[in-house]
Amino acid sequence: MVNPLFDSLFGRHSGKQTAFLYLPDGSVLTHDAFLKLTARFAHAIKAAGVAPGDRVAVQIAKSPEALAVYAACVQSGVIFLPLNTAYTPAELEYFIGNSGAKLVLCDPRNLEALTPVATSHDARLMTLDANGDGSFATVAIAMPEVFPTVARSTDDLAAFLYTSGTTGRSKGAMLSQGNLLSNAEVLVEHWRFTPEDVLLHALPIFHTHGLFVATNIMLLAGGAMIFLPKFDTDTVIARLPEATAMMGVPTFYTRLLDDPRFDRDLTAHMRLFVSGSAPLLAETHRLFEARTGHRILERYGMTETNMNTSNPYDGARRAGTVGFPLPGVELKVTDPESGAALAQGEVGMIEVRGPNVFQGYWQMPQKTAEELRADGFFITGDLGLIDDQGYVQIVGRGKDLIISGGYNIYPKEVELALDDQPGVLESAVIGAPHPDFGESVVAVLVPEPGQAVDTAAIETDLRGKLARFKQPKKLVVMEALPRNTMGKVQKNVLRDQFAGVFDPSAVG
Repeated sequence: MVNPLFDSLFGRHSGKQTAFLYLPDGSVLTHDAFLKLTARFAHAIKAAGVAPGDRVAVQIAKSPEALAVYAACVQSGVIFLPLNTAYTPAELEYFIGNSGAKLVLCDPRNLEALTPVATSHDARLMTLDANGDGSFATVAIAMPEVFPTVARSTDDLAAFLYTSGTTGRSKGAMLSQGNLLSNAEVLVEHWRFTPEDVLLHALPIFHTHGLFVATNIMLLAGGAMIFLPKFDTDTVIARLPEATAMMGVPTFYTRLLDDPRFDRDLTAHMRLFVSGSAPLLAETHRLFEARTGHRILERYGMTETNMNTSNPYDGARRAGTVGFPLPGVELKVTDPESGAALAQGEVGMIEVRGPNVFQGYWQMPQKTAEELRADGFFITGDLGLIDDQGYVQIVGRGKDLIISGGYNIYPKEVELALDDQPGVLESAVIGAPHPDFGESVVAVLVPEPGQAVDTAAIETDLRGKLARFKQPKKLVVMEALPRNTMGKVQKNVLRDQFAGVFDPSAVG
């Protein structure tokens, strides 16, 4: 292949008049029309002075044109850098500077604010809005509808994805063509996608889940997507009858369950619901299956690795687990201190190895060496275990581990006990500095709608369920947990908020 990723995902659709994107306004974009748009964009990228191996940083709204920018970068051999649309100019300063982006695409509304940022890093700044208009589109519209695909190998880099950066500076994960293609190939087969599938796509495309999982799968399978700018319950319910599959974060599914229109009849034709990016509550699993007859398939992935594990397509999809390692992926649980493999059932650090694992962190050789072993195993930072049936369970991030009085406390164990309490919708458990124990447990509880949480009753009940050192020393009720754009609970925000809760000198 001239360009393995482009040829596999995009190139084979040339001339195909089959639907690729079903859009919110009811229009349809065919595979061939999308490829012609991609070619014009690839010419525009080249005309902007961007050469193969250079970086293009993109902070634009989700649209067919935004997706075509990704395809154009792949076709022109350029490294694609998608950026969260919520990032401020101050945050973008780091990503643009660190990546050395030659071209930055932004929404026209942000042009003024980002001009000094781009100028300071000698990057060209162009615009593209949600309607496909802007200075970049103006250049592209006059370009040819055919672009000579730039030769690349599976080892060449295709994308940078920056980690969320909750502990220090964000790290630019370098993903190769082979990383992205191998993962898409495995998932198409594992989740049984075919050209007949239509995926309801309401995820953002600046993230692994929406871009490199959902989009790459559908391109490789030759299917179509109902391409929505964001998740909206009314719109999803209206368009669901056209789909065969849906991928989402847990919030999508809880919002659907809150709507009485979402029922067995509405989902009777669906083949698959997939959830990821954040843990799915066992209660959500139970309610979803009771309402629809479908069992959500939960999987586990990371920015640095794409997907690592999945519950089975055929077989038991077990709540509280992320299934088995995907074909070609090796997974082991190790002692965080020594790196030695642990026995089945023991909690330790999850490490993975496979063609999906990234190439390292951009311009961070020390960080790369710390987290990517010489033998190819990546130290994920996630604590977990392999249970007696071989299913992988995630118990929390390594940095979320609480050490109280010398005892290790895994937040997930405490959260599961709290989530079972009357009136509790969900919980988050963190460690806060404690003058006697070093750290102690703080539990943040979110009540079910219209319900009250009896913290005294919960404290009493937990005495019979958890060892004393695991029992929360502080129970706090909040309306909602802080989350990032992909629905992950931001425990770093909670740790900051409750850092002084056990400080005897604190007032109140």
